[in-house]
Amino acid sequence: MTKSRNLRPPRTFWTPEQIALLRAHYPDTRTCNLVALIGRPRDSIYAKASELKLMKSDAFMASPASGRTTGKQGTGTRFTKGHQTWNKGLHYQPGGNIRESQFKKGRMPHNWHPIGHERLTEEGYLQRKMADTGVTRRDYRAVHVMLWEQHNGKVPDKHLVIFKDKDKTRIVIENLECISKSENMKRNSFHNYPKEIALLVQLRGALNRKINRQEKQHEQPAN
Repeated sequence: MTKSRNLRPPRTFWTPEQIALLRAHYPDTRTCNLVALIGRPRDSIYAKASELKLMKSDAFMASPASGRTTGKQGTGTRFTKGHQTWNKGLHYQPGGNIRESQFKKGRMPHNWHPIGHERLTEEGYLQRKMADTGVTRRDYRAVHVMLWEQHNGKVPDKHLVIFKDKDKTRIVIENLECISKSENMKRNSFHNYPKEIALLVQLRGALNRKINRQEKQHEQPAN
């Protein structure tokens, strides 16, 4: 009996369709959001972008959507090389002065914000604090959704409110539309891309199916 060799096709190559998507979206899209669109791991996307000399646009890097910071936050409290902590060599002793470091009743943490505070999400949506439960996802609501509900009532189940012109900063009722999640998926499918890219998406699907079939054939034990 001869040993069967592993002839599994490599998965390291980039398809022309993937490269086209990378060139089109990398400059103005967060890399983590490209993983599902392109079908490649984030490290692979970074490597390919570097190879193609692609960079994020100045407009994107200056926008809140980039999630970029100045790099100076927390520099005053970072540990420096050679620094020794105050409790080095000490063992934890329950009790003592632990109460001195606990939050006193009524004292708020430094990052607390009052009701009415507004913030931008990583996706660029404006949210407003409407409650103070301490759970961010419960306390903040999207401003454009609240505006739509003021005019039309509660958003139906399995529906969402979108911007007609895709401009998330133009929060006016005339620019809002409530559609089903399934309709939203259709609108964001590859059919909305230019014909060349849509064709490449289809070709990628056919190629992946062919590779999967070959893998299953090679994984079968030899007779």
